Amino acid sequence: MEITLNGVKYVGPSEINTTTKPRGQYIVLTLTVKNVGSAEGGFHPYGLMKWEDGQTAEQEASTLETTDAGQDVDATYRPGQSVTGDVVLDVPRKGGRVNFYDGLGAASLTFKLPSA
Repeated sequence: MEITLNGVKYVGPSEINTTTKPRGQYIVLTLTVKNVGSAEGGFHPYGLMKWEDGQTAEQEASTLETTDAGQDVDATYRPGQSVTGDVVLDVPRKGGRVNFYDGLGAASLTFKLPSA
């Protein structure tokens, strides 16, 4: 799987059509997910994305919130298929980084987040 970070935007609840207050700060990651392999593969970010910075140990950042933009990237992809869409996270504060874990061990992806 090839995952490309196309954009990062900090948003408030009204910008993602929710009344749920974040624990910290909502952030929208716009991703393109493409299966560049020869077999089916999945990208299922819920529960597998964690935020951390120099002061704070990893914290679960996944939400069930969505945006109206793009498609749902949480899917199983056949070879050659791709989708561009948003993942909404709830991070303690701006900055830091988000790690994605698709198995046991080290993060398979890390996205550095802007501090503003």
